[in-house]
Amino acid sequence: MPAPYTAPMPWEPLPDASTGDPVSMHASLDRIVRHLGGPSADVTTGIFGRWPELVGDAVAAQSRPVAMKGTTLVVAVSDPAWATQLRFLEHDLIERLRAELGQDAIDAIDVRVRPEQAG
Repeated sequence: MPAPYTAPMPWEPLPDASTGDPVSMHASLDRIVRHLGGPSADVTTGIFGRWPELVGDAVAAQSRPVAMKGTTLVVAVSDPAWATQLRFLEHDLIERLRAELGQDAIDAIDVRVRPEQAG
């Protein structure tokens, strides 16, 4: 039996949207990422797009960023040994990420063992 027809919802701008000139895609993406609790579009795309460059090939082969919760980066690792290694390196990794992406980019790293999502 086919699903009942539902009329499409009319488009309406967000409540805090300006009615002025068009906004760049970057500004729109930044606004969405911040609304979802992320630090900024630049930080988010930097972390997810440049992970191997930022943390090194050895760490990147066993880990990957999976989420941003405010200024906490959630990283999946392939096994408990890598979780221990990343926790040991947390301070250095945060400093490296801040140097590349800005001092307010990351405050903490939450490491989780998820073999199916790492590397």
